[in-house]
Amino acid sequence: MRAQILDADALRAITPLALAAYARSRSWRLTESYGQHADVYVSPKGEEALVPRTDRLADYATAVSSVIGAFAKESDTDEFSIYRDLIGADHDVVRVRAVVDEDDGSIAIDAGVEIVRQARDMLLAAACSIHNPQPYYRAGANRDATEYMRSVKLGQTEHGSFVITLLAPVPPLLSPQQPTLDPAWAGFDDEPWERLVTRRLVTALNASRNATEASVSAHSAFENAIEQGVSANLCEAVAGLVEQSQETEISVAWAKTRPTPEPRSSIVFSRKDGPILKEAARTFRLREPLENETLFGQVTRLNREPTEIDGRLTLKVIVGNKLQSVVATLDDPAAYSRVVYAFDHKLPIVINGNLRRIGQRWSLEQARLVEIVDSADEP
Repeated sequence: MRAQILDADALRAITPLALAAYARSRSWRLTESYGQHADVYVSPKGEEALVPRTDRLADYATAVSSVIGAFAKESDTDEFSIYRDLIGADHDVVRVRAVVDEDDGSIAIDAGVEIVRQARDMLLAAACSIHNPQPYYRAGANRDATEYMRSVKLGQTEHGSFVITLLAPVPPLLSPQQPTLDPAWAGFDDEPWERLVTRRLVTALNASRNATEASVSAHSAFENAIEQGVSANLCEAVAGLVEQSQETEISVAWAKTRPTPEPRSSIVFSRKDGPILKEAARTFRLREPLENETLFGQVTRLNREPTEIDGRLTLKVIVGNKLQSVVATLDDPAAYSRVVYAFDHKLPIVINGNLRRIGQRWSLEQARLVEIVDSADEP
């Protein structure tokens, strides 16, 4: 005797769109309407299912239970497997599978928490890169990405080593007759925001996988992958995932309510990829300016041509626990004159701006003199 799902709330969680999309994906054929609120589907083996078109029926849970039973009988599988597929049928399901030593698929609690956190950060990084791919994102400043992440749900864990799922919502494709699979991907700009995120995630993961392999001989491999969504945020998240197991598989099962050329995309990383991804993330972060940074140091060089208003200065400061030379430009003649005084009298200064690394050199942009230290006698 096979187990049957009886929880009414669990059954109502499955949408009519998910039921119809699942039927089409398994080659069930719509034959006729049944009353005002249901359709008759017939499987390749001749099994019939009465699929409701609305969840506003008083006996909707009972109708869903009947459909699940028909699906399970036709495919000769258990109802719980069918239910799990139906819950994800109207979502892009991101699966993170960590290969672990334990036979029961369990994992240390700290490692499990870290996998959930890094999986979230990985999807957020993809969302941040949709319209303006960059080497690094301040994720909290991206309103669209933050709003999107509020709609993503954490699904139930699955068997198969240690597996977590992220249920990413996707609007259904509205057309009179939806094919099981489209022959080609829709244009990127033609997709809704939610599908853009998961497509960008797969593109970025493939690009980072390729860059990891190519970085042995091509120093610009990660740099060339920025336009595909690779960033410090994504690299750090994937590195955090691969550190928790011997191997990590990240896959996306595409929503059946918005058909794609392939039902599933998968990318695999091993633990040895972690250090490479971490170094790529560190390199990306060095390129990004540290905004509103305040520096304390000694002026070592000045330069202003007679016909120029802006004045350039070089000072020695501590950046990242190392003594570095930083070049800054002041567009305030009065402030530059005060810096000249500090240089002549060997007085340290405090200066503020956006600190950026360009190659091996540091530059302070939008520089502003804060004060000259110990300058009681400054005119």
